[in-house]
Amino acid sequence: MTDAERKLLDLLDIERLEVDLFRGTGSGGETPTRIYGGQVIAQALAAAYRTVEDRLCHSLHAYFIRPGDPSIPVIYQVDRARDGGSFTTRRVVAIQHGRQILNMSASFHVQDEGWDHQHPMPRVDGPDSHPSRDELRGKYLDRIPEKYRTEFLRERPIEVREVAPLDLFDPQPSDDRNHLWFRMGAAAGTDPQTQHILLAYASDMALLSSGMRPHGLSWFRRDVNGASLDHAMWFHAPVSFENWHLYTMDAPWTGQGRSFNRGAIYTVDGTRVASVAQEGLMRRPKG
Repeated sequence: MTDAERKLLDLLDIERLEVDLFRGTGSGGETPTRIYGGQVIAQALAAAYRTVEDRLCHSLHAYFIRPGDPSIPVIYQVDRARDGGSFTTRRVVAIQHGRQILNMSASFHVQDEGWDHQHPMPRVDGPDSHPSRDELRGKYLDRIPEKYRTEFLRERPIEVREVAPLDLFDPQPSDDRNHLWFRMGAAAGTDPQTQHILLAYASDMALLSSGMRPHGLSWFRRDVNGASLDHAMWFHAPVSFENWHLYTMDAPWTGQGRSFNRGAIYTVDGTRVASVAQEGLMRRPKG
């Protein structure tokens, strides 16, 4: 296990303060300036899971209300909305500075029998055909101001292989379809709940960028202001995130300063394990 993987597992191991009250670390995620959205979703899901027995999450719906402050902890308050025969519902509110930064509803379901079908996984080259995140970022080192280089090259817990990466500083308009492979080796041996929490954490990666691709926009050029506004996720099949998964994304609409983005997550053999939808802020910088 790498140090970055250990830190992520520690980050998502929230502390119980009271029966339905939990505390999570604010710092340590993907970004240093504000709390990474996937981190708050994953910690909120972890809090909900601490109040549920014998069933797994099948869907969650979250709204990002305020930017998170990484300098202080996050308090998670769980409301046990329903404990039914087949479904359990939880509402989780994330709080900092006495104000909500996220609220989330999550539903948990017993395992039922039914009819099965899914759309096929897109055909893309496997992960070994694409450079690692470290290899990609190494190409831009001379274009990164020295004060940002340590953060830019910091070891990350999620291994990522982008299928068709755009130039970080000079992206050309491209198709909104956006594919990447990802995995986390330290997920091996964890329980199904932790697998869900880790995949929820990773599901916020690169999703908002899909809407930027047709317009040739870049975070690094600072020609767009963006943030996740909401996030929905559905779990369809068992997750083994220590293995490669394909995250295939698209953005069928952008407008009015917003971008609508969708994602589907598949195992290497083509089994769809999760679906994601998100709307994000995508507007021109002021001034």
